[in-house]
Amino acid sequence: MIHYHGLPITPETAALMAIRGGHAFVSFAHFGQLGIAVEACASFALDNGAFSAWRASKPVEDWSPYYRWCEDCNRIPSCDFAVIPDVIDGDEEQNDRELEKWPLGTFGSPVWHLHESLERLDRLASDWPRVCVGSSGEYATIGTVRWWTRMSEAMGILCDDVGRPRCKIHGLRMLDTAVFTRFPFSSADSTNIGRNVGIDAKWGGYYSPPTKEARALLMRQRIESCNAPAVWGFPQVEQIGLGL
Repeated sequence: MIHYHGLPITPETAALMAIRGGHAFVSFAHFGQLGIAVEACASFALDNGAFSAWRASKPVEDWSPYYRWCEDCNRIPSCDFAVIPDVIDGDEEQNDRELEKWPLGTFGSPVWHLHESLERLDRLASDWPRVCVGSSGEYATIGTVRWWTRMSEAMGILCDDVGRPRCKIHGLRMLDTAVFTRFPFSSADSTNIGRNVGIDAKWGGYYSPPTKEARALLMRQRIESCNAPAVWGFPQVEQIGLGL
């Protein structure tokens, strides 16, 4: 599984510790460290920034700048894919219209939101080589029993009768070892390192890493020491929700 660490991470020296020789997720909402990703990463992927815009209550209305950015990045050999623009709490018709407007074919990956129908998920898995799964609506909080139940339903669509994925699956904001070790993801991302390297209160004790660079490297090693399973194992949702 590919572990994509979300940028930006500050300072830039800590960003290098997190992604050098590894993988980064570069958001169009904060693309200032794209150059670092190009120079340092084995590969990187592009996020449309819709989640950041959604949290700021400023939804994107014109995606043409993002299209041009993706077209330029697609020429970089280490660029893996781009997340197709999506309306996070929108309806299926809105999100299907975004797919119709997407100009770069299968370089893009559509997003299926957990509040959308399983029928749409089945259609996306049949039509696209990769599907991104995003938490939304009543399933916006990752890790609740309701969220685990819905993810289990989604895996029933995305995987065949022996648990093998029908397409590549990317977990949006799911680069948590308690999460991605349960699902047959091809990749997942999070901004966990970027959000935590600078919070001193979270790093106490005598053996705490002395620098942000050391913190970034430690977090990266802990995350990347775990992998996703090759197949969906149909575990009991109650056990997953309790972390057993």
